Amino acid sequence: MSKKWKIYTKTGDKGKTALIGGTRVPKYDIRIEAYGTVDELNAHIGLIRDQDIDAHSKEILLEIQDRLFTMESSLAQDGKPVAHALPTLHQKDVELLEKEMDAMNRQLADLTSFILPGGHPTVSYCHIARTVCRRAERLTILMNEQFPTDGLNVQYLNRLSDYLFVLARKLSKDLGVPESLWKPRI
Repeated sequence: MSKKWKIYTKTGDKGKTALIGGTRVPKYDIRIEAYGTVDELNAHIGLIRDQDIDAHSKEILLEIQDRLFTMESSLAQDGKPVAHALPTLHQKDVELLEKEMDAMNRQLADLTSFILPGGHPTVSYCHIARTVCRRAERLTILMNEQFPTDGLNVQYLNRLSDYLFVLARKLSKDLGVPESLWKPRI
């Protein structure tokens, strides 16, 4: 970035913003909602990464944050040609999440019930990120009905929410915090 780049442009003062490609849309446009929610998710993942967790998980979370920025640029495109290439997701990004979940699951007890979020702030941050991820997934699916986007975006968000659930379970174990199983009152 140029040192002359300013954070404020004043171009959004009337409730509109530009997509990649130049189209100006209202700030409530579904594309803005979708990539804005992915950005919110990215911030929550940064909060998890800031916790006292193992180095490998921090490394994976940093890579996930990079992939989420990639996704944001995909969701922010207006379909017009752009002057420079934009990053894209790859199937191997989804496969990394699956590989990581498989490795964590090998260390965990089998699930016999739903798990109530909580037990430790770090675990709770994972569950908050998981729910924001599900909202980002729903918004991306909705956006895709009107403005088709790369199908890997939805697939990645779907796997990522699962990853965050398994990470919460792993961190519960690492932190010595018992999981609270849901016992439905019938």
